[in-house]
Amino acid sequence: MSKFVIIADSTCDLTKELAERYDVKIVYGHLAFPGNKEVKAFLDWETVSRDEFYNDLKKRPDEYSTSPANVEEFAEAMDKPASEGLDVLVMTISSGISGAYNFALQAKEVICKKYGVRVSVIDSLRFGPGFGLMAIYASLMRDEGKSMEETAAWLEDNKNRFHQAGWLDDLSFVAKKGRLTHAKAFFGTLAGVKPIGEFDYNGLTTVIGKAKGAKNAYAALLSYIEGTIENPEDQIIFIAQTNRLPQAEEYKKMIEEKFHPKAVYIKDVYPNCGINIGPGLMAAYYVGKPISKDLSFEKELLNKYLGA
Repeated sequence: MSKFVIIADSTCDLTKELAERYDVKIVYGHLAFPGNKEVKAFLDWETVSRDEFYNDLKKRPDEYSTSPANVEEFAEAMDKPASEGLDVLVMTISSGISGAYNFALQAKEVICKKYGVRVSVIDSLRFGPGFGLMAIYASLMRDEGKSMEETAAWLEDNKNRFHQAGWLDDLSFVAKKGRLTHAKAFFGTLAGVKPIGEFDYNGLTTVIGKAKGAKNAYAALLSYIEGTIENPEDQIIFIAQTNRLPQAEEYKKMIEEKFHPKAVYIKDVYPNCGINIGPGLMAAYYVGKPISKDLSFEKELLNKYLGA
């Protein structure tokens, strides 16, 4: 069975260390910083610190923007492995919020015509660490000896089992950037209230409940994870945070004590996604039961734990 190459766009938020550990190749998108400064997306804090970035983003959010890798950049990333006769699995951020998926499909046509290899392009319907976790699962399946076709088929069938369980203190960023459904009902910062979000069928985040205070939010989230996760002891779990490291560390300890997963990684959200999320995110990402199409099950479950 031939080895295949996994390529993910940089919105997966896999650090260099994780990308190397799981052998995931990254194709980088683009960032526009204040002063019309355009740079390649990055997955480190070598040029700017996390605190500097998020503090400045909060002050002038409209001066930051992102754009995906273009067709030529996706084709370039696929070219080397394809020239060596390797199959290529390409994963992109949700097509509901980016043109990356369509650009990758166009690049696939170029590469398949040029080399005659097999290329699969997967619309993750996720972004940030939720997408990155999916890329790691693809890598683990490859390590188990699964073919590219088997891995791609599993991702297509199971992408809707990748959950998000956490809160975002300030919804204005995701609402303005189109990452949040039903935004008007929850727009802005709600003092003392933790809006809890879950992925929906379109790859966006929907607020499924509101907790009063962090203590109540943690308790409800742990119960929600318990009600939706499958085989937690076999899982790798990501906890994403945007300037909420102390809260993420507390959440990590709670998850480890309650579920005993294989590993829990606290993940920074880098500018490629952070520009559209903003400060205040603290959420866990894991694999569980399929998410219902209208999120009715998830809303009912969470609100039972919230006492709503």
